[in-house]
Amino acid sequence: MTNIRRYKGKGKTYFVTSVTLGRLPILVENIDFLWRAVDSAKSKSPFELIAWVILPDHFHLLIDPRNHDLSELMRRIKLSFSAHYRKRIGITNGRVWQYRFWDHIIRNGDDMNRHIDYTHYNPVKHGLVLDPSAYPYSSIRAYCETGLYARDWGVKDGIDIVGEFGE
Repeated sequence: MTNIRRYKGKGKTYFVTSVTLGRLPILVENIDFLWRAVDSAKSKSPFELIAWVILPDHFHLLIDPRNHDLSELMRRIKLSFSAHYRKRIGITNGRVWQYRFWDHIIRNGDDMNRHIDYTHYNPVKHGLVLDPSAYPYSSIRAYCETGLYARDWGVKDGIDIVGEFGE
C-alpha cells in the first residue's frame, strides 16, 4: 500500500470525495447511518460542513475541519457508517468503502465557488435529476433559501465545470 501524504494546513477548506467499494449504491438508502456518522465525528471534533451531496455510491463534502485532522474525520465517518451498515444487512465484517478518499484544498474564492457548484450539480451530472434543487440529498436547497442560488440554477443551461473532483 502506498503512503499517501496529505498537505495539512490550518484554516484550510477541503473538497472531499469518498466512494463505496465497487460503487455499491448503498448510501442514499442508508443515509440515516451516514448522517449519524457525520454527527458523531462532528461531536468529537467539531467541523464546518459548507456544502454536500450524497449520491447512491459516493459523496462530496466541502469541509472546514477547524484544525482537526481531515484523515481522522473521514476515518471516523467511514468506520461508523460501515459498522452500522454491516449490522443492518447482517454481516460482521467486510469492506464497505474504497480505500482512502480524494481531497483537494480550496485555494481561493473562485475555487470554492467552482467546487460548490460541482457539488450541487453532481446529481444532474449523474442523471439522477434534471433540476439540481429537486435532489433531496444535497445542501443546494439551503443555498436557494438564502438566495445564493436562483431556484432554477442549473436547469435551463447546463453547467460546465472544469477540473478534477475525485470521481
